[in-house]
Amino acid sequence: MMKPVRKAILPVGGLGTRFLPATKAMPKEMLTVVDKPLIQYAVEEAMQAGIEQIILVSSRGKSSMSDHFDHSYELEQVLLERGKTDAYKSITDWLPEPGQVTVVRQQEPTGLGHAVWCARNLIGDEPFAVLLADDMILAEPGCLSQMIEAHRDLGGNLVAVEEVPHESVDRYGILDVVEDDGRIARANGLIEKPDPDSAPSNLAIIGRYILQPDVMAELSNVRKGAGGEIQLTDAMARTLSRIFFRGIRFTGRRYDCGSKEGFVQANVAFALARDDLREKVKSAIREYCDD
Repeated sequence: MMKPVRKAILPVGGLGTRFLPATKAMPKEMLTVVDKPLIQYAVEEAMQAGIEQIILVSSRGKSSMSDHFDHSYELEQVLLERGKTDAYKSITDWLPEPGQVTVVRQQEPTGLGHAVWCARNLIGDEPFAVLLADDMILAEPGCLSQMIEAHRDLGGNLVAVEEVPHESVDRYGILDVVEDDGRIARANGLIEKPDPDSAPSNLAIIGRYILQPDVMAELSNVRKGAGGEIQLTDAMARTLSRIFFRGIRFTGRRYDCGSKEGFVQANVAFALARDDLREKVKSAIREYCDD
């Protein structure tokens, strides 16, 4: 019987250099979209999907992330004393259960594959999810929920995919597709950051994965690949002969919050999705566009 997906790895050890100077003393994952940090959106998406254990693969100087998922007793007490019930709930209602969030260290930034491998002892022989907080997805249900539902029927390795402009394929892992029904694409290969002239397709992996534990075993043997880093896609490729590999087109819209323009777009989109902000933000956008 196929084991359920109970654990999720969130690699959050990057330096965030594209957002300097904002990230000089603050983790990139703590940048806020509207009023919540990127990392909280990713954790909430995982919890909505039924994930029981969330593993943050962090690095030196990022303790504010783990603190964010803990109680702040002094602040909570002040809010209650002042009758600020809504503010109190905004920092307590979504908190994970005790022990649900675990932090492990990635001592050196040697790639996504290495970050995932750092969580190997907590994964064991179970399938697991990987979420990249940079990729924010506005969807209901959440992207990972959609993937887990599909994975119950499909098994194997499953990634979220979307079509990207052909000239941009060298920024992604790209699928070599053999079957495609418009929602699920089966691949017999994948290439990390290919040259646009030789890319097998423009169907790109974005930051959501459900992987079999075999991938973790392969990461122990994978050497540095594209960009001089240990690539997760290289380890996935080594399992293709024995594990089905598929991409799922999710329902929703992705915002690349690893880029400044994507981060601004996400703030606008998530604000417009909220009843308390929609009309005010629309009015402001009209005003600026008129100028």
